[in-house]
Amino acid sequence: MLVRDVMAQMERMYPAALQESWDSNGLIVGEPNQVVESILLAVDPVPQTVEQAVEGNYDMLITHHPLYLRGTNSVSCTDYKGRMVHELIRANVSLMNAHTNADAAARGVAWSLAHALGFEGTPFEPQESQKTTQLVGLGRYADLEEETTLGEFAARVAQALPAGPHGIYVGAPYGADGSMPIKRVAVSGGAGDSFLQKVRELGTDVYVTADLRHHPASEHLSEGKPALISGSHWATEWLWLPNLQDDLQAALPGVQVDLSRTCTEPWQEHKRTLG
Repeated sequence: MLVRDVMAQMERMYPAALQESWDSNGLIVGEPNQVVESILLAVDPVPQTVEQAVEGNYDMLITHHPLYLRGTNSVSCTDYKGRMVHELIRANVSLMNAHTNADAAARGVAWSLAHALGFEGTPFEPQESQKTTQLVGLGRYADLEEETTLGEFAARVAQALPAGPHGIYVGAPYGADGSMPIKRVAVSGGAGDSFLQKVRELGTDVYVTADLRHHPASEHLSEGKPALISGSHWATEWLWLPNLQDDLQAALPGVQVDLSRTCTEPWQEHKRTLG
């Protein structure tokens, strides 16, 4: 199996046509004709995961996030990204990523988060994939089989996400609390405050995402539903990796595909203030 074969399979699963116009996806470091016998999967291309790929003698590192989202004019060793590029090249480790094309794919990031919470869901703005008969698009929403409460659903989210220092934040609309009924739910892995108006228009009761900022979240909840559950960026997107592992393993027989379970959140601790 060659790097180009892995690239072709990733394109079949996460077509470049699905990516947002501002995004960057594909092969970042590596030779398309290089042999691949082992792949490491991770959310972030950071020193921890690069070190894991190099020390584990992997041939390829596939991440969700790009290394250079806004481009660069240098890969010198004067910064950490340049040093990672050199380290990968010296160790013959290829690096590629699938970002917003994986967010929107049929078995991508949003689908994986929904699946972990017990439903399949429909994309916020569904479109038919040119590659399959499945619907694709950013985010997912669905009606639960049984109504629950915000407190109970928040516990489900906390149980489903991989453990990390961040935990989850739960916000109820003004005048409501953890007992509010939950039937229609929406999810979007990673930073999701750009969808606050969309999930309201969809009539959802709760929205699960990450990186919600103070003012947009406060203003949203002051206007009413949906309630908000904000997990960590890494945790809400890591759930995609086991599904990617299964799909690559099935499509690339003979290639070892492993997961990085290293938490690459920038935070190490979460402490409550005592005042």
